[in-house]
Amino acid sequence: MTAHDTLAMVVGAGPAGLMAAEQLAQAGHRVVVTEANPTPARKFLMAGKSGLNLTRDEAPADFLAAYRSDRIRGIVAEFGPAEVMAFSRGLGVDLFTGSTGRVFPVGMKASPMLRAWLARLAGLGVEVRTRWRWQGFSGTSLVFDTPNGRAEGRPDVTVLALGGASWPRLGSDAAWVPWLRDKGVEVAPFRPANMGFRITWSDHMKEHFGTPVKGAALVTDRSVSRGEFVLSAAGIEGGGVYAVAADVRDGSPLALDLAPGLNTDEIARRLARSPARESLTNRLRKALRLDGVKLALLHEWARPLPTDSLALARRLKALPVPHGGPRPLAEAISSAGGVTDGSVTDDLELRALPGTFVAGEMLDWEAPTGGYLLTGCLATGRHAGLAAARRLG
Repeated sequence: MTAHDTLAMVVGAGPAGLMAAEQLAQAGHRVVVTEANPTPARKFLMAGKSGLNLTRDEAPADFLAAYRSDRIRGIVAEFGPAEVMAFSRGLGVDLFTGSTGRVFPVGMKASPMLRAWLARLAGLGVEVRTRWRWQGFSGTSLVFDTPNGRAEGRPDVTVLALGGASWPRLGSDAAWVPWLRDKGVEVAPFRPANMGFRITWSDHMKEHFGTPVKGAALVTDRSVSRGEFVLSAAGIEGGGVYAVAADVRDGSPLALDLAPGLNTDEIARRLARSPARESLTNRLRKALRLDGVKLALLHEWARPLPTDSLALARRLKALPVPHGGPRPLAEAISSAGGVTDGSVTDDLELRALPGTFVAGEMLDWEAPTGGYLLTGCLATGRHAGLAAARRLG
């Protein structure tokens, strides 16, 4: 590729990159998308294997509160759940909303949506070049390893949508960090987000591995999660954990409320009324309807159990979770860290590299699972693509 072979280049063919490419193409510009992998959007496809959670149908204020970055919150306010649902239906994808507000394709999978999207982009003239791996800069040019050897290009605008540092086997390996830092771009260190936590279990917990914990609450200094989570040989994981993972990673103690529907006094009264001749396990099961996995967690983390009803009630409402820290970044669903707010303009243009925009998980933001991550990536891709199109004029 020679200089000015194309006007607009998008590096990275995930949801953020494809959304940026669509905005540029709709504005009438020639667009080339480069992707290091043999096929586009591998992480998007992997995320959709268990059901593609596109967004969440909830009050705008509640939705926006999930984002820790004011800048990303403002961008998502322009392209939020209603717009994501309209975009998906525009690709011929029928949707449904689950009981918790999560929005999925009727077919649950990501592949039909991706095929329709790529076909629409092709109709707009967007060219997708796979196995084009970005290798940094040569002066002001972008350098790629391609199936035909080294290639260089100097597009008029560039949108970088290379992902963060989670799931590196799918392409988000953060190899781009030193190249941007060398150009004067500040990049906050990556940390795991939406991850599980290590726990060293006693042998008697093995029978509960894979068992979901339902009807409990995980509590931190800042938030409460009523979502389910699962016990595994490595620790705890699942949506309920991911909702509080950022707080715990940043130093908040984690506690488990085994009876979130009851206050301490009511629990104590029920325990006091239960027959003293029965074992404590039976009293807990009958008075509070604690199932086997909850009882196992109580014995794992609270022995010796208090014999006083009020003291036991307090322990049930705030059972300390003795974790050993987050699981590794490579296992996390997403990452925190990336290009800092101070390194980009409101258009997501790099201050150190005019004409180069960034989108998606490259930016320093995070949000819990449940539709927030994908919506954020689509919104930032759209925002960067529109801004790049305006720069081209």
